[in-house]
Amino acid sequence: MAEGIPLNDEDRIPWLCALHEMLRREDSSGQDTILACSALKKMYRCVLLSGASAIGSNQPEQPGENAALQILFVHLDGPVDIIAGRLEKRRGHFMPLQLLKSQFDTLEPPSAPENFITVSLEKSLPEIVLEIESAIRGEAFPE
Repeated sequence: MAEGIPLNDEDRIPWLCALHEMLRREDSSGQDTILACSALKKMYRCVLLSGASAIGSNQPEQPGENAALQILFVHLDGPVDIIAGRLEKRRGHFMPLQLLKSQFDTLEPPSAPENFITVSLEKSLPEIVLEIESAIRGEAFPE
């Protein structure tokens, strides 16, 4: 990405599998974890939930010995111009502005039955944080 070349599935899958293993380790030790990554496609989110076993199935594992992790996905949604403006203000970041279109072309917004909330990037940063915190406190994880 730093070279202006968009990543493809083959580039992303090993990284997503490594993130899944990290999330599973944290979950096993009783740690709550916040992970920021694009997870643009449903398949990527399934890999985060279930690891390599989700590749090709586009579905997380069912309850059992290797049950999927409990993850709340936060879909930060906003118009291209707002996101482009924020990218332009970043200095020294690996994601160049010219890759924004490829990100939107790849995006598969979360949908039911995925566990997610959508938060508008048109809100202020404190409003965004408050909405996410509220969901984490339990509204998105019913017992």
